[in-house]
Amino acid sequence: MVFSSVTFLCIFFPAVFLLHTVIPNGKLRNAVLVVASLLFYAYGEPVYIVLLLISVLLNYLFGLGVTGKAKKPILVISVIVNIGLLIVFKYAGFFATVLNGLLPKELEVPVPNIALPIGISFYTFQALSYVVDVYRGQVEIQKSFFRLLLYVSFFPQLIAGPIVKYHDVESEINHRQVTVDGIYGGLIRFSIGLGKKVLIANSMAFIADSIYSLELSYIGTLSAWVGGLAYLFQIYFDFSGYSDMAIGLGRMFGFHFQENFNYPYIAGSITEFWRRWHISLSTWFRDYLYIPLGGNRKGRARKIFNKYVVFFCTGIWHGANWTFIAWGMFHGILEMLEEKHWIPVHKGWKIFNHIYTMLMVTIGFVMFRADTLSQGGYMIAAMFGFGVNRSFGYTKAVALLSPYTIFMLVCALIGCTPLMNNLVMKLRAKKHGETATDLAGMLYCFLLLALSFMALAAKSYNPFIYFRF
Repeated sequence: MVFSSVTFLCIFFPAVFLLHTVIPNGKLRNAVLVVASLLFYAYGEPVYIVLLLISVLLNYLFGLGVTGKAKKPILVISVIVNIGLLIVFKYAGFFATVLNGLLPKELEVPVPNIALPIGISFYTFQALSYVVDVYRGQVEIQKSFFRLLLYVSFFPQLIAGPIVKYHDVESEINHRQVTVDGIYGGLIRFSIGLGKKVLIANSMAFIADSIYSLELSYIGTLSAWVGGLAYLFQIYFDFSGYSDMAIGLGRMFGFHFQENFNYPYIAGSITEFWRRWHISLSTWFRDYLYIPLGGNRKGRARKIFNKYVVFFCTGIWHGANWTFIAWGMFHGILEMLEEKHWIPVHKGWKIFNHIYTMLMVTIGFVMFRADTLSQGGYMIAAMFGFGVNRSFGYTKAVALLSPYTIFMLVCALIGCTPLMNNLVMKLRAKKHGETATDLAGMLYCFLLLALSFMALAAKSYNPFIYFRF
């Protein structure tokens, strides 16, 4: 089940929210959310709900064990088990294929065909972060298995993030309040996220998927740019839209999640881009990989090595494909060049910095979206007119740019900047501005919900991007 589905919007969420709201007892509320979260996951993955429960149980036991005399060996075992689950269910086929490419044909190993459990990358990282934080003494042991199960399986962030750290919601698992302000603010945030996903991301997805499904020989300069820019907006509004919906849902149930995106497309460097993009993943790798490897404390050479490890892991975390690894390493190289000042990112060159950053981000996402390295390389070459007839794909690209999609492109350009948010803040600062903006926000919320429902009812294009991750 996904948030942008009629089943979730009209049946699942209203029922769970109403039940959670009318029950005054905290333990019963938690029970409602645990059962609802398991049903939510089982709706799309009835088999792999067992894997989710096993993962939570193992990490619950690891959490109990990492405070005893054998805490370091248990921590090591917990890391091996959690990463091992990812390797088996997400990377086994990829590693087998790579190995077969290095071996003689008679020694090739069978390539396992294991279905990817939805959300395994997200809930594995959450569970592992809990164990590590207990080991470090940063959080108390959660002695209740069901409370830990709620933390890991809570449906707003289960399949698409953000990656929530245990200490951010520790107190709210047991003691939280559902308030009118929280419900109102959460509903506004959810509506914005739904609009991002259904109205903008899905429109951009149709364009991007149409271009990327073409034979390479039919892709020219214009079509390559149209496909690349469409995916640039698709992935942002899809990812940030789901994060907005998760944050809004959490708020309506009394939970407060950290922000996951902070207008990354206004960044003036790749370094700044990563401070604004998928923040929960970036901080996870910083806290649980980069710093434990030594961070920047052991000299420049070690710092560069540590960053490359992080970007390699960031790439492969997204999926078992060389394209993701290439994307991660590409960003790692750019960060190193910026740090050494080989790319002149200067505070006084804002326009140049922004153009350079968005060009590099767009090129990176072309490779990220590609099914193969050769497709990604061809698309990037086509964008700059190398090795292709520039007129190829012109008719297809123009046909995809209908008045509606052009309007959505304009909305995407405005929506990826803080322009509207800044305008709201200025209006709220004026006399009676708070009341006026609250009323406008409510009307805006209903408008987005209505338009989103209309798009879903019309069975418009509604891909689920997280199947790849």
